[in-house]
Amino acid sequence: MRPADPPGEAGCDAFSAWMRRGLDAAMDATRPMEFHAAADFGKADGLPGFDAAGIDAGGTLVKIAYVKDGIRRLRKFRSDRLEEAAEWLRTELPDAPVCLTGGKGAKLAKLIGRGTEMMPEFEATCYGIRLLLPPAVGGRAFLLANVGTGTSVHIIDGERHLRVGGTGLGGGTIVGLSRLLAGIDEYEAIVAAAARGDRGAADLKVRHIYEGLEPPIDGELTASNFGRVPPGAAIGDGGARSVSREDALASVIGMVGEAVATLCVSAAAAHGVKAIVYIGSSFNGNAPLRKAIESYTRFRGGEPHFVGNGEFSGALGALLRIGQMAN
Repeated sequence: MRPADPPGEAGCDAFSAWMRRGLDAAMDATRPMEFHAAADFGKADGLPGFDAAGIDAGGTLVKIAYVKDGIRRLRKFRSDRLEEAAEWLRTELPDAPVCLTGGKGAKLAKLIGRGTEMMPEFEATCYGIRLLLPPAVGGRAFLLANVGTGTSVHIIDGERHLRVGGTGLGGGTIVGLSRLLAGIDEYEAIVAAAARGDRGAADLKVRHIYEGLEPPIDGELTASNFGRVPPGAAIGDGGARSVSREDALASVIGMVGEAVATLCVSAAAAHGVKAIVYIGSSFNGNAPLRKAIESYTRFRGGEPHFVGNGEFSGALGALLRIGQMAN
C-alpha cells in the first residue's frame, strides 16, 4: 500500500480535472462564504482580528480563509487560475499579512508579489480542523482522515498531531476506475449513476455465500468486492453475463469507502481513539461515499464525524498562524 499524496497537492489528473470542470458550474468565486467557528470551541480567538488571509494552494483548488473588515470568510479558486487568485488578493487585501500552505503555495506566493509566510501542510490542516469541530469531538483525541485524491490519516490529541498512515484510495480512484469501467469522466455523473446502482450485482455479499442459511454476521456485509462478477462478464445493461454501469460504479464507490473506513478504524484503535473525523473534497456531493464510510466505520466500532467546510482546514490553520504571530 503506497502512501497517499499529501492532501491538497497534485495527485490524479482525472480527479483534478473533474474538480476543475465542476467548479465552473458549482462554485461562484465571486461570492465568498461567511465563516463561523464551531460554537464555543476555543472561542475561535486564535484567529486574527485584523485583515489577514490563510491560503491552502493545492493541486486542484486554492482555498482561502480570510478576515476583512472584521468578518471571517471562506473562498475558493481553481488552482489552474493562480493569477486570478493572486489578483483578487492584491485587490481585496492589499496590505494584509498572508500565510500559505499546500503544494502550490510557493508558486502563488511569487504571484502575490509581497512578503508572505509559509506553513507545513499537515500542520496547517491539523490546526485548522479544530475550528470546525464541536467541543465533544475536538476536545478529545481523534483521528483525522483527509479523503482527497488519496487519503491521509493523522492522530490529533490536543496540540499534538502525528501522521500515522494513508492510502492511494480516494477520489482519484473513483474517477479513474469509473473512466475505465464506464467511460464516465464527470464526477457528478459518476455519483448520480452510482446512486442508482445495486452493489449486490457485482459485490459478493455474505448473504450470497450463505444462501438459504442464516449467516453468522450481517448478510449485507461485503465478502469480496467485485467477487460476484461472472466469467466473461462485461459492462452492459445488467442482463446475462453483464454488469450495468450503475451497479459497477456503486461497487467502485463502496470499495473505496470500505477500504478507507477499515484503514481509519484500525489506525484509530491502534492509537486508542474512537472518534474519526472525515474531511476532503471527495465528499462534495457524494452521498454514496459518505454512506459507505459512515456505515462501515460504525460496523467496525468507530465513531464517524463529517465536517462541513472541512476542505478549508489547511487555510484556517494558516490563518491561525497569523493570529499566533501577532500575539
